[in-house]
Amino acid sequence: MIKILILLLIVWALVSVAGAVIEGLIWLTFIGVALFLITAVVGFLRRGSSNTP
Repeated sequence: MIKILILLLIVWALVSVAGAVIEGLIWLTFIGVALFLITAVVGFLRRGSSNTP
């Protein structure tokens, strides 16, 4: 699970950078940042809930 989460975070970061670099695709930056944050929050919440006995 953690490997998939890290992979998704890397992909969203790359999408955000690509949107910022390529002129006219600023919307891609916003989508990439939103997906990065959502993935990070969901991963953090699932990691926290799986540690309870």
